[in-house]
Amino acid sequence: MTAFGTVFTPEMILSRFDGSGWSTPEIVPSDSLTLHPGAHVLHYSSTCFEGLKAFRHADGSINIFRMDKNIQRMAQSTRMLGLPEIDEKQLEAMILDITGRFAADVPEPPGSMYIRPTHIGTEPAIGKAAAPSATSLLYVLLSPVGDYFSGGDTALRLLLKEDGMRCAPHMGVVKSGGNYASSLHSMMEARQSVQADQVLYCPDGQVQETGAANFLLIDGNEVITRALDSTFLHGVTRDSVLTLARDLGMDVQERDLSIEELLERAAKPETEAALSGTAAVLAPVGTLIHNGKEQAVGTGKPGPMTKRLRQLMNGVQWGESEDTHGWLTRI
Repeated sequence: MTAFGTVFTPEMILSRFDGSGWSTPEIVPSDSLTLHPGAHVLHYSSTCFEGLKAFRHADGSINIFRMDKNIQRMAQSTRMLGLPEIDEKQLEAMILDITGRFAADVPEPPGSMYIRPTHIGTEPAIGKAAAPSATSLLYVLLSPVGDYFSGGDTALRLLLKEDGMRCAPHMGVVKSGGNYASSLHSMMEARQSVQADQVLYCPDGQVQETGAANFLLIDGNEVITRALDSTFLHGVTRDSVLTLARDLGMDVQERDLSIEELLERAAKPETEAALSGTAAVLAPVGTLIHNGKEQAVGTGKPGPMTKRLRQLMNGVQWGESEDTHGWLTRI
């Protein structure tokens, strides 16, 4: 089986900022980039990206899910990294252009076209450790992907980690490669020591996020997740799932959630937990590991509400349900 996100379309679209303005976007081969070895991004991690998907509907149309939200977040990441300001309308046009160019390669559901806009600092200046890159490159890469759950709907094991965070608190809202890299060591340790799939960071005993996804606790009619602040990523999938939960009349609580409350609620048979993200939508959590002890979440298996919320989201994405929130952009 081909690993998720390792197959790419042969072309991508890019635009360069030369210090005064953006170039006209151009279609280029997607197998390589030319960068100076002193490029700012290679030394000082001036990079941000987004992940969104395009879906094929039964009528043959191609529809991109929540493109506006992802572009807004990329503009925010760009500003916080000191990269040259992007033109949001230009980026939208670039996404539509390259996705439309490879519309025939968008798989049927449950597959999709994964869209990866990326912005990197390109100025060759290794002396600018304390200054932003004056030049940059913005490109959009495409990857046709299959069903994230093709290997089975397995409930994940999470290690609760109180000593440390995924990234610097003021950078949590930035979707930058450095934030993901900073969580890899603790994730590898968790896999080796307790066979955990992910680390759930809980600084000061308060549940936050994992290295690559937001965390949600589902207890009966309640959905509990951390309130938005600068310390963690404001997931587009998270926002979408919470909106759908509210549509069902569920009690959505965005607030602090302590480890103690999490473990207490997890012990109840009806409780569920899930990780939200673009690739999987909702990935069920079955086991929490804390201080050397394992606690099953509910039955320890994927729960019915997690499955229902994922199905509701997929229904909108795949064109099987009405898009009541205006989330889809048809190409």
